Parts: sequence; structure tokens; C-alpha cells
Amino acid sequence: MILVTGGAGFIGANFVLDWLSVSDEPVVNLDALTYAGNLENLASLKGDPRHIFVQGDICDRELVDRLFAEHQPRAIVHFAAESHVDRSIHGPGDFVRTNVTGTFTLLEAARGHWMSLDEAGKAAFRFHHVSTDEVYGSLGPNDPAFSETKTYEPNSPYSASKAASDHLVRAWHHTYGLPVTTSNCSNNYGPYHFPEKLIPLMIANALAGKPLPVYGDGQQIRDWLYVTDHCSAIRAVLAQGTPGEVYNVGGWNEKPNIEIVHTLCALLDELKPDPAGSYTRLITYVTDRPGHDRRYAIDARKIERELGWRPAETFETGIRKTVQWYLANQEWVAHILSGAYRDWVETNYAAR
Repeated sequence: MILVTGGAGFIGANFVLDWLSVSDEPVVNLDALTYAGNLENLASLKGDPRHIFVQGDICDRELVDRLFAEHQPRAIVHFAAESHVDRSIHGPGDFVRTNVTGTFTLLEAARGHWMSLDEAGKAAFRFHHVSTDEVYGSLGPNDPAFSETKTYEPNSPYSASKAASDHLVRAWHHTYGLPVTTSNCSNNYGPYHFPEKLIPLMIANALAGKPLPVYGDGQQIRDWLYVTDHCSAIRAVLAQGTPGEVYNVGGWNEKPNIEIVHTLCALLDELKPDPAGSYTRLITYVTDRPGHDRRYAIDARKIERELGWRPAETFETGIRKTVQWYLANQEWVAHILSGAYRDWVETNYAAR
């Protein structure tokens, strides 16, 4: 049995689905079902006894203690987080509560559970913390990619809260001996991605004939990682990772945002052409967000060298699968595009 936090969100749900596709080991899935958590992501698991869903808050110590006592998980995979930079600028308090206080609560509950185990159980237990490349700050055009020893320089409330959670995880290993691992990933994309992020936002807006808002000059560079590749990397770290170690997970796909938008337009022109003309006509440059990091790049050689992991998807194969998934799952998209989502889009983009 493993315990997954945030397993109804984008990456968490993909991990739960991926885990149960390759393993019969059950999953206890703890998710608060905030705006980005969606049980529709897990509809294919309805009635599956291997998936035990619990709606709850990772800051609720009593609940987390009860789950450890009841299910005795051998590992915890911690996805639960507030994760959108723009939202962190508008409301940083939620990010500090979930990402910092929530991680602290989980670490203390895990430590209590771990200390109750026999020596074999202690040696086998793992706390895996899923983090982001944004904790490392921003790179110049010719700077080397982020390695696991890169100094932390978070620039947004989101990345600062994730950096704080990373430091807590590290400290609980070095102070208490809790067997932890951490992975810092690059930008994920793929099925079930909430449409506030670049790729699903562009797909949803294009299909609706709405403007495709591109921040600043669109030359912000990110490394892109297909979500199922990320899931396989986490499985590799759980199975073979060394306690106390950090593993950077990337897709070896550095691309500027404007190139991503043009790629999406070309795929949509091919797969669902618009009689009004190419979707590129909808590209609209808007005022950049405050403190926007210019470039992220992941050096993923350590996880390949030590654990034998490499991404299976190229960007070309992964982005085509992503567009095809959104075209085939328009009902899912329609349910996501609720009044609350429209209100957020208005808040974030109206003044730009």
C-alpha cells in the first residue's frame, strides 16, 4: 500500500493511473479537491478496490495520522501543492499554508509512523517529495542547466513555498533519519492538465475562438516533460533511489513559449481546422507577469546515470498525444471551464 497526496490533480492523477496500470499494489489517495482536484480524472478507477479515495486536507494532522494507522503505507508520494505562479502572485497565503505547513504536517505524521516500525519496515519506508525546477531561479541564455547542486534562488511566492518544502524534507532526513527522496521536475504537460497552464489554455482558447494570450515577447524558455514520463521517473526513484538524494527530472526539451504556441496552432490546423483560418490569427501578446523567470533547463543526467531513467517521449510525440487527448475529451474540458475558472481568467488576464 502506498499513500499519494494530491492524487486527483493533474500529475497526481496521472501517477495513480500509471501506478495501477503496472502494479496491483493499492493506493490511498488523499486530496482536498480544491479547484484543480478533479475526480473525473480518476473515473476509470471507479469501483476498483485498489484505489481508496479520501477527501481531506494534508494540514489535518489527525486525519493524516489516522490514514497511516489504518493503512500502514510503505511509502508516501507527496504531490499535493498549490502550483500556479500567477495564482501565487494574487494570493500567496494559500501557497504557504499548503506547500509549507502541509508538507511539515505530512513529514511529522510520516516520522511518527516510521518510528513505530520494526527495523525492516524502517529500512523499506520512503517519503518521496515531488518538487519543481522553479526553486532554482532563472537562467541566462548561456547558463548551464539546473543540476541537483544548483543554489536555490526562488523568485515567485510559488517557487519560494516549494523551496521551503524542499528544505523541510531535507532537514527531516538529516535531523531525524527519515528516509526521504526528492525530485525536481520541469514543466509537465499531457492529459488532465488544468487549463490555467500554457498548453491546455492555448488548446481550449483556440477551439473556442478566443485570444491566445502570450506573456511579454513569448521568449521565456522552459524544458517540457510529458507527464507519463514523469510518472515513470518517480516509480524509478521509489524503487531504486537513495534516501536523502535529489533527482532532477526533465524531458530534454528546451523551447520558448511562443514556439509552443505555434506548434499547438499547427497541430490544431491539421487535426481540427478552423474555417476562419489558421489558429495563429488568435495569438495576442499581453503584459508580462511580475518577476517572470526567463529560462529553466533541467540537467537530468544523474537520474539516468544512477537509476537508468530517460524520457520515452520526444516533445513531438508527446505534444501530438496531448492535442489528440484534448480533442477526444471535450466533455472533460467543458466541465472544467466552469464559472469559477472563467472568474480566474478574468482576474488574471483582463488588465493585461
